[in-house]
Amino acid sequence: MSLDPNDERPPYLQVSSVLRAEILTRKFEPGKQLPSGPELAKRFQVARGTVTRALDMLRDEGLIVTRKGSGSFVRERTERPVGLRPHLEMAFADPHVTVDFAGFSSETLHSAMQEPLDKIRAGRLRPESIEVRLLLPDTTAPMAVPTLVDGLKDDPALRDRARDIALTAAAGIRHSVEVLAELGLVEKASVNVKVYRATSLFKLYVLNHRDVFFGFYPLRERTMEVASESRTFFDVTGKDATLFHHAAGSDSESMGSQYVQQATRWFESIWNTIAYERES
Repeated sequence: MSLDPNDERPPYLQVSSVLRAEILTRKFEPGKQLPSGPELAKRFQVARGTVTRALDMLRDEGLIVTRKGSGSFVRERTERPVGLRPHLEMAFADPHVTVDFAGFSSETLHSAMQEPLDKIRAGRLRPESIEVRLLLPDTTAPMAVPTLVDGLKDDPALRDRARDIALTAAAGIRHSVEVLAELGLVEKASVNVKVYRATSLFKLYVLNHRDVFFGFYPLRERTMEVASESRTFFDVTGKDATLFHHAAGSDSESMGSQYVQQATRWFESIWNTIAYERES
């Protein structure tokens, strides 16, 4: 197969996109060896260097591992967690997209969604509907974190800072998603936000009720100016959270399927009981 001449992306990105999709849809099963570099170059009608760059991307994303003298293999699920971005893009290739997020803020999700949303605007992805639900902590009451290092005291200024970060990311997601419906690029698009009285010490993503990503927030000590005053406090570090991936398969009793079912059940139970819309 040759690459799409109408695709404006560089050839190595097109090759990596095709191989990524084949890995995520299990055309290449975990542990299976990929075709050799010359075979891939012949398949896509590109130079060997293009294939090398494409494989480097997949390796950086944790999707493949290269063994010297043997070739490239799809990673076993237990070897290393894979990234959110390629799976999110795969989710947006479905006709009906659902993204449920629970965590401290949705900054990472906001960033990760930009590429698939750009592809919708460019006409390369065409979902019929998009529904995003964000479940965030209520920052109007004392929380476990952020908290001052001195005596683990609550500080309303730190909570206000956390609120502003969460609201900015949520507003960005809402605008970038709902504008697609306004432009007629999707039939229906919605972003709903609820809060609940708990400190988020983990992050959870449920994509199309099929893939789940879960990770714990590490805590770190920070010193910075907040509300015109230097403060030393403990804070979550979302960018350092390692995400573990679980996928539902054809066997409803498999570990992956059970994990997705229980994660979905947990999210729905919180969303429909103790979560509520944030007051402006």
